[in-house]
Amino acid sequence: MITVSIARDFTRFPTGRLKKNGDTSGEGFRELFLEPHLSKGEKVIVEFDGTIGYGSSFLEEAFGGVVRKLRISPDVLHENLILKSSDPSIETEVWQYIEDAYRLLK
Repeated sequence: MITVSIARDFTRFPTGRLKKNGDTSGEGFRELFLEPHLSKGEKVIVEFDGTIGYGSSFLEEAFGGVVRKLRISPDVLHENLILKSSDPSIETEVWQYIEDAYRLLK
């Protein structure tokens, strides 16, 4: 199991969808912290607190993108991905992106 604090381990200023938009993108976060562990069936705890906020493009690419990239179901993610935030709306938004991405795979 790995615990990742986005603010501590990645950036306090998450921005953009793709790496071409900068080093603090959702794609970059996904490739560094989600894909390597989730692809091996490891559990990942993601802590969201401590940043200046999150754009939808960052969250959708990081979490919806992991569904598209690994072709992983929300059920498997519910077993292996733990989201922690003092703002419950972030968790709700992330799970919605995961569900939407999976629905489009079918």
